[in-house]
Amino acid sequence: MTAAAQHLPDSRYAWLRLMVTLAMMTIGSGAMYVIAVVLPAVQAEFGVARADASMPYTAMMIGFGLGGIWMGRLADRHGVVRPLLIGAAGLGSGFIAAGASGSIGAFSLWHGLLLGFFGSAATFAPLVADTSLWFVCRRGIAVAICASGNYVAGALWPPIVQHFVAQHGWRATYVGLGIFCALTLPLLAQAMRPRPPAATVPPPAAALRGAQPSTRPFGLSMGQAQALLCLAGTACCVAMSMPQVHIVAYCGDLGYGAARGAEMLSLMLAAGIVSRVVSGLICDRIGGLRTLLLGSFLQGVALLLFLPFDGLVSLYVISALFGLFQGGIVPSYAIIVREHFPPAEAGARVGTVLMFTLFGMALGGWMSGKVFDLTGSYQAAFVNGIVWNLINLSVTLFLLRRVGGLRLRAAQPA
Repeated sequence: MTAAAQHLPDSRYAWLRLMVTLAMMTIGSGAMYVIAVVLPAVQAEFGVARADASMPYTAMMIGFGLGGIWMGRLADRHGVVRPLLIGAAGLGSGFIAAGASGSIGAFSLWHGLLLGFFGSAATFAPLVADTSLWFVCRRGIAVAICASGNYVAGALWPPIVQHFVAQHGWRATYVGLGIFCALTLPLLAQAMRPRPPAATVPPPAAALRGAQPSTRPFGLSMGQAQALLCLAGTACCVAMSMPQVHIVAYCGDLGYGAARGAEMLSLMLAAGIVSRVVSGLICDRIGGLRTLLLGSFLQGVALLLFLPFDGLVSLYVISALFGLFQGGIVPSYAIIVREHFPPAEAGARVGTVLMFTLFGMALGGWMSGKVFDLTGSYQAAFVNGIVWNLINLSVTLFLLRRVGGLRLRAAQPA
């Protein structure tokens, strides 16, 4: 088989590349879960309040989101290897610098700048966009597998980090993580050197759905279409963050204890991995927009179930359902961008939309806590999430109607 044949869309090389991508995202996304594990030890050592000890996570998520746009543009221009090497340097130096921090301010700075902006951002949006360029017939499932690396990191890293923190302390653990990232990520990046194949014609089923890359996506200007997708991404993730961020505290308020809430969160993330793979298979059949609509509708149903049911068994079941329903939502945005926007801009546009999903998670986590402080109940916070979910549904339905109208006009004889 020639090199040219090996580097075709949906080829054996594309699938091998996907496995490397999954490994890199699992390593690169670890930083956002590591901070949650070391938070009690960091708080105790620096002698700060819980809110101050939470600032490194907030700083990292902001850097993660903003860095995704720049890394995506860099990947569009120079290929994915350059941002990956920057990410390896950012994660390696960031963990080591954070491990040597003398104050919570410096610890937060290294999380936001090195671990977030220059680190994890390089192993998320650019890899999702790159994967979408290597697949045509199986694009949905490929992007879903790639994006699952973020959830795999959430399941894999916390117990490993907790073990080393207990044995050697959080500072030595951070230095070890930095060395690990600095050694493994550059080696894995070498398998990513071939550039994506030239843009290909979408499969017939996609063309029938109106999924055609264009400089007028949905019959709108690219700026208008991008803004609507960013609004949808923010809204769905504000709703998504309510159970993910507050389920532990919610269980504590109900008298079940934080350990039960942590088990529900783990169950939710594990179900999310399954959801992402299944949603990818669905996406290959019905397209990104319809997959987003389905996931958003089911997420709204799960949020509604939290209102009347608060028994222990009920919460376990609803947490699993919530994970199964919402896991495929975020990857569908990458498919929508790939189906409707020019391929040459995939990295920057996917990075922008994913930045707004991260912004939605950060906003929703804070907003749910604020609603709780004002009302003294998480019931109103769940209602707030449902309202934001309805905003996402409205935007998605609007875009689907636009696509349907364009398809009807294209089918009319001249």
